[in-house]
Amino acid sequence: QVQLVESGGGSVQAGGSLRLSCTIAGFTYNTITMGWFRQVIGKEREGVAAIDSDSSISYADSVKGRFTISQDNAKNILYLQMNDLKPEDTAIYYCAVDRTPKKLTSIHPLHIRRYFYWGQGTEVTVSS
Repeated sequence: QVQLVESGGGSVQAGGSLRLSCTIAGFTYNTITMGWFRQVIGKEREGVAAIDSDSSISYADSVKGRFTISQDNAKNILYLQMNDLKPEDTAIYYCAVDRTPKKLTSIHPLHIRRYFYWGQGTEVTVSS
């Protein structure tokens, strides 16, 4: 059974930093697409950062220069380093993965339709 478990969320003041982790288990394929998404009440879930099956990386314009996505292959962990946090970054953050190779889909890795497996989410609150 595929399992994704996020951790590292919490409450910080504007300008602070936080690192989120996502432990991925249960996959039978080595090559996967991985991403971080966030959602607030009243808004659609939006893509934040992603690593595609060909290792290419994508970031939402709103987080470029502040957030960094990375992975630890040996430990099967996906990270999201968040610096210079702003109140508008407040949201529930989710990690997601999918087995579909990039060459078999035209869906961008920052779109939620690219993914089938999702974690439960971790809350990030940034105060003014």
